[in-house]
Amino acid sequence: MGGFFGTVSKVGCVTDLFYGTDYNSHLGTKRAGMATFSEEGGFVRSIHSLENSYFRTKFESELASFKGKSGIGVISDTDPQPIMINSHLGRFAIVTVAKINNIDELEKEMLDANMHFAEMSMGKTNQTELIALLIVQGKDFVEGIENVYNKIKGSCSMLILTDDGIIVARDKWGRTPIVIGKKDGAYAATSESSSLPNLDYEIERYVGPGEIIRMRADGLEQLRAPNEKMQVCSFLWVYYGFPVSCYEGRNVEEVRFMSGYKMGKTDTSEVDCACGIPDSGVGMALGYAEGKGVPYHRAISKYTPTWPRSFTPSNQEMRSLVAKMKLIPNRAMLQGKRVLFCDDSIVRGTQLRDNVNVLYDYGAKEVHMRIACPPLIYGCPFIGFTSSKGDMELITRRIIKEIEGDENAKLVQYATTDSPEYKELVERIRARFGLTSLKFNTLETLIEAIGLPKCKVCTHCFDGSSCF
Repeated sequence: MGGFFGTVSKVGCVTDLFYGTDYNSHLGTKRAGMATFSEEGGFVRSIHSLENSYFRTKFESELASFKGKSGIGVISDTDPQPIMINSHLGRFAIVTVAKINNIDELEKEMLDANMHFAEMSMGKTNQTELIALLIVQGKDFVEGIENVYNKIKGSCSMLILTDDGIIVARDKWGRTPIVIGKKDGAYAATSESSSLPNLDYEIERYVGPGEIIRMRADGLEQLRAPNEKMQVCSFLWVYYGFPVSCYEGRNVEEVRFMSGYKMGKTDTSEVDCACGIPDSGVGMALGYAEGKGVPYHRAISKYTPTWPRSFTPSNQEMRSLVAKMKLIPNRAMLQGKRVLFCDDSIVRGTQLRDNVNVLYDYGAKEVHMRIACPPLIYGCPFIGFTSSKGDMELITRRIIKEIEGDENAKLVQYATTDSPEYKELVERIRARFGLTSLKFNTLETLIEAIGLPKCKVCTHCFDGSSCF
């Protein structure tokens, strides 16, 4: 997916920018970039690959080259950014968190209008540059950003660094979040509120869907009011979000805990302990243990010194190997136990298969699995929350094809909790991986834990629902 951080200060901003951007590292794995602006030196930019290292190791030695009181940074799962532009709107740098499904159509439209693209990303158009070119078609930044909102199919949130502060614009449906923090003499805008506390920022406000704000060191100026309707991604709370982050006022860890707690309260399975698959399954497992009244044990741990969550190769074969290498089972906590594990989701099932086999090999008597969200039935057309290239990479679709002969058959029934089709799907997944029992969180429980109206939360990947 990706995440960004931008700050405007009355004093130098480079340290805040460096650490604030780094606190978004769990959101992306491919590239990172920073840009600053100073009246004396203008814009300074740097971009690095993260595929074989980490953000801090790439940028720490360059910090002295960045100058100024305003800057933006990004952790990107897509294209190299920030992009630098000189236009009739002035000079600016831009970072985005976006997924553009109609990029080929927009590219052709621009080329036919005698425009050109200077930045290429792995032989393809850089989508952040395309967004910048859509913006400069407007008479001002607001009209240009509205042009982005109207033209792209997918989603786009952005930060634009200008010589007069930072323009903050959230996706028109609010699919990805932006949080603004404040401290004495400075403001910051970020994808993750977890970027703020250690830099002494307090949450000032959540940017609304489609809202545009100009952020200066001495205050905020609203350039466009937020839209009434919102479809913030529910998977942020399930998987992507860092535990201390909040979106729309709802804390990630609290949502995960409550999801597990509600499952534990109603679960009739007999187990000896609960354990979370690190990292995103831990909060749910703690809630489950409390709701069920069983102890929480660390029967499997992540080797954090060299396998942080953000270090995830783009190649599927290597990703599967990393998934195995970073999780270490504890034989002493597994031997002869009926262990219940909580995890965020099942996408392809590759990691689950390997984990279950190891758990039995290490002496587990029974292996029960509880999943924080409903089965993933539909690929996401709105944000890139997985690296899946198509619906058939989802284990649910492959099993539906086995049952029905058509991966698109009866999807509504398979997505309906406790329907005969749903029960058959869950049982097939359970049997395939040799689990003692398998249960998914219901959509109703997930929405209740998030605490927002269903109409404001995107649940397309679970039930196929779409915009109004």
